[in-house]
This record gives sequence, C-alpha cells and structure tokens, in this order.
Amino acid sequence: MPSQELIPNLFRTEYSKLVAVLCKVFGLSNIQLAEDIVSDTFLQAAENWEQKGIPENPVAWLYTVAKNKTRDFLRREKLRREKIEPNIKYEQEDSYSLELDFSQQNIEDSQLRMLFAVAHPLLKKPAQIALALRVLCGFANDEIATALLTNKEVVNKRLYRAKQCLREHEVKIDFPPEKEISARLDTVLTTLYLLFNEGYHSLCNDKALRKDLCLEAMRLTILLVRNQATNLPKVNALLALMCFHASRFEARQDKEGALVLYEEQDRSLWDQALIEKGEYYLNRSAGGKEVNRYHFEAAIAYWHTQEDSPAKWESVLQLYNNLLQMQYSVVAALNRTYALAQANGKKPALEAALKLDLDKSHLYHLLLAELYKGSELDKQKHHLKIALDLSKSPAEKDLIRRKLERL
Repeated sequence: MPSQELIPNLFRTEYSKLVAVLCKVFGLSNIQLAEDIVSDTFLQAAENWEQKGIPENPVAWLYTVAKNKTRDFLRREKLRREKIEPNIKYEQEDSYSLELDFSQQNIEDSQLRMLFAVAHPLLKKPAQIALALRVLCGFANDEIATALLTNKEVVNKRLYRAKQCLREHEVKIDFPPEKEISARLDTVLTTLYLLFNEGYHSLCNDKALRKDLCLEAMRLTILLVRNQATNLPKVNALLALMCFHASRFEARQDKEGALVLYEEQDRSLWDQALIEKGEYYLNRSAGGKEVNRYHFEAAIAYWHTQEDSPAKWESVLQLYNNLLQMQYSVVAALNRTYALAQANGKKPALEAALKLDLDKSHLYHLLLAELYKGSELDKQKHHLKIALDLSKSPAEKDLIRRKLERL
C-alpha cells in the first residue's frame, strides 16, 4: 500500500491512541500539546516514508517517533519545568528518559479515561461530542461539522473553548466517580453512535461505506462493555446495533463500490457470525429496567437481518412508533414511513410521508420517489431529481443517477 493511502488509515486508527497516552502523561489541560506532537509525528511519517519507503512496522515507527518528539519537547521547553514535569515525576523520576507506555493495556486504559474526561460536565454537550470526535476518533473539523449537522467555523469555536475550559480548570484524565458515570456515559455513547453512523453513511468521502470508522466505533464500545463499571444494558444495546449493521457491510456495496439498497442486497453476503454477536449483546441489553433509543434501534436492526415477512415489518413499524415517542428524529420518521409501506401498503405510507413536509431532505425525496414507483412516473422522476440535487454523498448521487437511468 502506498504511503499516500497508508498514512490516512493509520491516522484514523493510531491518532487517538497516541493522543490519549500523551494526555495521560501530560494531563488533559495540555491536550493541544499532545495533539501537536502527534500531528507532527504523522507529518514526519509522510515526508520520511515518501523518500525512504514504508518501514517494516509502520505503527511501531510512529510510536518511536512520538516518544522521541516528546523527549525533545521536555528537554527544550520551559513548560516542562513549570507545569508538566510535576505531573510526570509522579509517574517517573527522570522525565528526560521517559518511556511512554504504548502497550495495548495502557492504550485501552488511556482511551477509556479519555472517553469520560472529554465528557466532563464543565463542557456543554455539543463541545463534549465535538472534542471526543476530534481527539478520540481522529475526525477532521469538516467531518465533525457534517456529523453534527453544523459548519466548520462553529466546530472550530467549540473545540477552542472546550480546550480552554479544560486547561483553566485543570481537568484530569481520570475515570469519573461512580455517581458521575451514568451522566457522562450518555455523551460517550452519543459520540460512538455518531462515529459509527459517519462510517455507515459516509458524506465526507467518495465511499458509500467507511468500515474503518465503523470498526473503530465498535472497538471503543467494546472497551466499555469490558469494563465492569460501564457494562450496562444501554452500552450492550449500542454494540448490538453496530453488530447488526456491520453484518451487512459486504452486501451494501457492489464490486465497484457502489451503494446497494437494502431490498436489492445479496443476503448470502450477510455475516451470520456478526448477527449472532448482535443477538448476544441485544439479549444482554435486556437485563436492566431502563429502555432507551439504542434498544429500539438495535431491535429494528435485528429485524433487518431477518427474512421478509408480514410479522417482520409490523414489528419494525411498532418499534419505530416507540422510538419516535421517545425521541423524534427526521431519519426515524422517514424510516418509519418506509416500514409502514412494507407493512400496510404504499397508500397509507404516502399519506403519512406528505405530512412530514421535509423538502430540504434528500432522503425525504428518495422516499417519495419510492412511494410513487409503479403508479406516477412523472412524480417519481421529479423527486429523484430533487434528491440528486440535495444529496452531498457521491455514492448516493451515483445511486440516484442509476435509478433515473433505469426509468
């Protein structure tokens, strides 16, 4: 794999690990310093590997360079004496010969702590999520803007203020007290949910599916399941949801990488092992008294891994009804209308869809085009053309063009 392809992939998988370990040493108030060292490490990799070739173990190379850059910084910067060194001395007496611990265990511990540290109640929820997507998931600011349905300027301000707040209050990268875990966990789960969705419905890339983002979200969620304090029903429900969606990865794209609609997918490509894992975590999620959106979405995703039947779509419809009563969202409302069409026919579904009045949503026009299919060709074409104009995803645009060509 050429360095131009490898480095972005490694950035996605290793950036957050490096930042988390450095923040564990420096303190969360110096998060910008950790990010600078890690970014400089990847910059050096891009320059070095292009000239000298990719090293035998690229990940180990990154860790070694990050260690060296950290030592160099500690030698020359005044900040070492005034703020950082007291924290590091707690870990190790001689900071000049500091050995950063990049063992799997320490990386996982650092990331778990970081997940909860950036969900600190001092930060407003939008800032918490933006910061987590940045330092734990390696999102660029424009990707964060897309995931949070805002713009890059807003994201820049949120990140700046969040880091300033952490610095001013000297927030530590520690696991929160038991009484605070539940409140912070909601933000953590929202972040992981957004990360998975950005991969599953990619808008910032010419790919319809970014498995690397989905798998990273699953890896971080598994960290929560493995931890006794966070192995809660809602965490298992989210992991079940991810497993069910991930089970259809191979069927969602054709050999050219084009998006394949659910009803056209080759079901022999569905991963039965992941479906079974999803069922396992879904069963574990039923152990508590609390029911949240992830329970309903996981149950809906479960039914999407089952063979078509009247009972299937009626179950999906009722689950969407419950989900919308708990937490309304445009996407859930649109999906509920699709389930209504499958369960009760297109006529009641079309009546429900027209009441939504979501003219600025390309998904809304895609749904209307589907509901007009086979009855009113002109309206079907009309809504497909609007959807084509509104869609931001190259993969979706290709799908819509193919639909128009077939008409």
